[in-house]
Amino acid sequence: MKRKVAIQGIAGAFHDIAARNYFEGDEVEIIPCITFKDVISAVKRDPSVLGIMAVENTIAGSLLQNHELIRESGLQIVGEYKLRISHSLVALPGTNIHDIKEVNSHPIALMQCTEFLDTLPNAKVVEKDDTALSALWISENQLKGHAAICGKLAAEIYHMEVLAEGIETNKRNFTRFVIIADRWIADEMLKGEDKNKASLVFAVPHTSGSLSKVLSVLSFYDMNLSKIQSLPIVGREWEYLFYVNLNFTDYLRYKQALDAIRPLTKDLKILGEYAEGRQSI
Repeated sequence: MKRKVAIQGIAGAFHDIAARNYFEGDEVEIIPCITFKDVISAVKRDPSVLGIMAVENTIAGSLLQNHELIRESGLQIVGEYKLRISHSLVALPGTNIHDIKEVNSHPIALMQCTEFLDTLPNAKVVEKDDTALSALWISENQLKGHAAICGKLAAEIYHMEVLAEGIETNKRNFTRFVIIADRWIADEMLKGEDKNKASLVFAVPHTSGSLSKVLSVLSFYDMNLSKIQSLPIVGREWEYLFYVNLNFTDYLRYKQALDAIRPLTKDLKILGEYAEGRQSI
C-alpha cells in the first residue's frame, strides 16, 4: 500500500524515520513541511495524506504546542510510534573531527548532545531549524569545517561522512510520535483495530477538588493514566486544559469511564482511540 505522509522537516529527519518505521512494508511518499502547522494544513487540504507529529520526548518533555495544534485541527490520532533517537556527527567526506569549527543542528538535538559537544571546545555551536536540513545545507554549500548533528539516514541521503555516532548523552532517548488523519480516513484505518489507548483533552470547573474527582472516577474504572499535562486556557485566567493518555484493557469499561467523567468536565474531546504503539530498540 502507498502512504502519503506529511512531516515537519525534510527527507532524513527523525519524523521521516518514524514514518517509515511505523508504515514498515508500505511504500511511503514523504511530503516535507516547514512547520507543524503546515503538516496540519497538508492533511486538511488532502484527506488522503496522513501526518506524523512529535508530541513528547523522554528528555525534553512534551511538545505542548503540537497537542494544541491537534486539538484545534479536528483531526484524529490513529496511532503512535516511539523512536529511539540516536544522533551522529556528520561532515563533508574527508573531514577530520579535529578540524570542525562549527556544529549545526536543531536546538533540542544540540541539548541532547551536550556532553559530546564539550569534547569539541573549539567548535562554535549554532542552532538551525532542523537536523537533516543542517546536513543538507552543509552538503549543498560544501562547507568545510562545519558539521551537523542528525540521524545516520540524513548522512546517507546527503552524502555526508559520519565522524561519530551515538553521541547523545542519554542512550534512553525516545520521542513519541502520533499519526494523524482526517476523521473519515481515521474511521477506515481503525476499523477492526484492537484499541487499548486513548488521548483526551478536557477542562474542569475552577472549583476545589474538580480535577481529583475526575481522576478518582478514572481510577475506579481501572483506567491507567499514563500521562497528564496541563496547558493554560488563553483568555480564561487560572483555568487549564488537561491532556490525558489512558491505557485500558476493556474498551466497554473505557467508554463507561468517559460517560462517568463527562458531567465533571468541560469541553471534553477525544483526540484519538488507537492501539498502543511499539517502541524501537
